[in-house]
Amino acid sequence: MNKYESVIIINPSVDDDKLKDLEKRFTDLINKDGKLEKVDELGKKKLAYEIRKNKEGIYVVLYFEANPALIAELERNYRITDEVIKFLVIRQEQ
Repeated sequence: MNKYESVIIINPSVDDDKLKDLEKRFTDLINKDGKLEKVDELGKKKLAYEIRKNKEGIYVVLYFEANPALIAELERNYRITDEVIKFLVIRQEQ
């Protein structure tokens, strides 16, 4: 298993309950085939450039271990979730 870091930018109009639901959905998906280490909620920040007519977004960072096959499924879920406006998954060096 490899270590990964995933940064998700969520639409700023999402309320706290929906944000918790999104986090739970993604962490459950990771825990099915991997191991979640830490979740950092960085809060609402100004974006460097406008994305989907949003000037700010809610940043969430997930640190986890997983098999490479899980990454494709995780990214597919990010893409089909309307509240996610941008995401990035990075493999960390050992």
